[in-house]
Amino acid sequence: MICENRIVAVTGGARGLGREYVLEFARQGARVVINDLGVSRDGHGGGSEAADALVAEIKAMGGEAVANYADVADWEGSGSIVKTALDAFGGLDVIVNNAGFLRDRMFANATVDEWDAVMRVHLRGHFCVGNHAVRYWRDQSKAGAKVDARIINTSSGAGLQGSIGQAAYSAAKGGIASLTLVQAAELRRYGITANALAPAARTRMTEEAFGDAMKAPESGFDANDPANVAPLVAWLGSAQSAHVTGRVFEVSGGRICLADGWRDGPEVDKGARWDPAEVGPAVDDLLGRAAPVKKVWGS
Repeated sequence: MICENRIVAVTGGARGLGREYVLEFARQGARVVINDLGVSRDGHGGGSEAADALVAEIKAMGGEAVANYADVADWEGSGSIVKTALDAFGGLDVIVNNAGFLRDRMFANATVDEWDAVMRVHLRGHFCVGNHAVRYWRDQSKAGAKVDARIINTSSGAGLQGSIGQAAYSAAKGGIASLTLVQAAELRRYGITANALAPAARTRMTEEAFGDAMKAPESGFDANDPANVAPLVAWLGSAQSAHVTGRVFEVSGGRICLADGWRDGPEVDKGARWDPAEVGPAVDDLLGRAAPVKKVWGS
């Protein structure tokens, strides 16, 4: 078991991908805080039933788990996730930021309230939970304790290349990828790594967006099973991954891909100020030498 005695908190941990992460961490010996507000796919409603049921399931397996029902984007509530881990298990080693919902809309029809709601749960939620955890780990490090902590964020293929009808979600998930790079650069000195996932699997969010493409096959390997993503997450949360930080992993089915991110492409340097009339031919030359861009999802 690669996560034995690790203490892990998973947000949005009662359903979909989060549920599979929780189960895998438990199978690998971790003690788990299952945070879930119990909302619908679009963020409405709420309830404790799903988180409570998963806690009972893990205990029946012989594992250790507790539930937390806080809103990840509420500053005090997100702090309670860390406090729950400390109160129940005496520490915290891993935060998996997984909670989120969708308010899909074509950009021209999107409302500011939809935009703010998506930014709040994804970007603000990642900040709030991560910041509380980092403050705890930094204090431990400054007190002389050996910290071997993990932040595992959730981006998306939509965040890496865009997705039609998901302007807010794509922008939020792109922001999370950038946030991960900053966290990795700033926090390594405290013994904290930060990585992100761009998972593709069958969840409440993808079933509606992709329909039949997400259905389980009648036989053979189910490439869209969310359980396929969980082994990478468990490994990233383990002590074995201490050398990996600042990375974004695309994962689906049996595929693990290390995203290459933004890198300098073709360039031209005149060595002097450009005349506007010269810019067009120079840009056309750069485009001719550049690798083709990945298509936006749905285009």
